Amino acid sequence: MNKLFLKQHETLSKFRLISLYFATALVIFSLLGIFSKGLNLGLDFTGGYLTEFTTQESLTQQNMETLLSSYLPDSFSLKSAENGRHWSVQQADNELSLKGKAWLSDFSEQSELTITPLDSIYIGSQVGDELINQGGLALITSVVMILLYLSFRFEWRLAAGSVIALCHDVIIVLGIFAWFDIPFDLTIVASLLAIIGYSLNDSIIVGDKIREIMKRNNQQSVESIVNLAIKSTIVRTLITSGTTLATILAVWIFAGESLAGFAMALFSGVLVGTFSSITISATVPQLLGLSADYYNQKEQELCPLP
Repeated sequence: MNKLFLKQHETLSKFRLISLYFATALVIFSLLGIFSKGLNLGLDFTGGYLTEFTTQESLTQQNMETLLSSYLPDSFSLKSAENGRHWSVQQADNELSLKGKAWLSDFSEQSELTITPLDSIYIGSQVGDELINQGGLALITSVVMILLYLSFRFEWRLAAGSVIALCHDVIIVLGIFAWFDIPFDLTIVASLLAIIGYSLNDSIIVGDKIREIMKRNNQQSVESIVNLAIKSTIVRTLITSGTTLATILAVWIFAGESLAGFAMALFSGVLVGTFSSITISATVPQLLGLSADYYNQKEQELCPLP
C-alpha cells in the first residue's frame, strides 16, 4: 500500500513539474503571437460602419461573402444569424466604405435578393480609442484588487502562485486570438474578466486546501502536502469545470455568430484555468520555498502557549 502511495506521489510530482514547463512554453508562444501578429481588433475598437439587414432567402455564409465581395469596394467582416437570414456587415472607417443603408437597395437589385434594411451604426475611431482605454483599465483594476485580496488572504508564496496562474490564463487566451486572427471586441474583454474570476476561484480552492493541510500536518514535506491538496480537490474541480464547459459549449453552438468569440474565449479560459490551478498555483509556491513555519507562527500568535 505504501509503495503504491509513493508511486502515485512521484507520478503526480513529475506531472506537475512537466506541466509547469509546458505552461511556460505556452506563455512564451502566446506572447510571441501577441507581439508579432497583434490582436485583430473589431469594430468596437477600430471604428467603422455596422449595417444590419435580413434576406427573405436563406444563404450560406460563403455565398453571401461572395455576393458582397463583388459589390463592396473594401474589405469587410460578415456575421449571420437566424439560419442565414439575418446579416451584419462591418466596414472599416475609410473613404471607400459605403455609408448608411442606402447601398442595400443597389445591392438588392444587383444580387437579386429580397433585402430588408434594419439598422446602420457608425462608431468613430475616438470612441474606439476610449473603449480600448476603458477595457484595459477594467482589466488592470481587477488584477490590482485581486492582488490586494490575495495579500490579505494568503501567505505571499501562495498568493504569487495564484497571480501567476491568473496571468497565464489571460495570456494564453489572448495568444489564441492573436495566432488564429479571431476578431477581438468588447465581448472578449468581458470574457477575460470572467476568466480572471474563474481562474482565481480555482486557485483559491487549491490554496485553501494546502493551507488547511499544513495547519494539521505540518510535519509532512511541502511536496506531499501539495499533492494531497490536489488529490482532495481534483474531483470537485473537474466536475465544476465540466458543467461550466458544457454550458459554454451550448452558448457557442446555439447563440449564433455574435457570441461565438465570447464563448470561444470562455471555453479556452476555463480549460487553461483548470490546468493552471493544478500545475501553476500549486507548484509555484513549492518552488518558491513554501513551508509550514509561517502558519505555525500564526497559530502561536493566535493561541500562545501558557
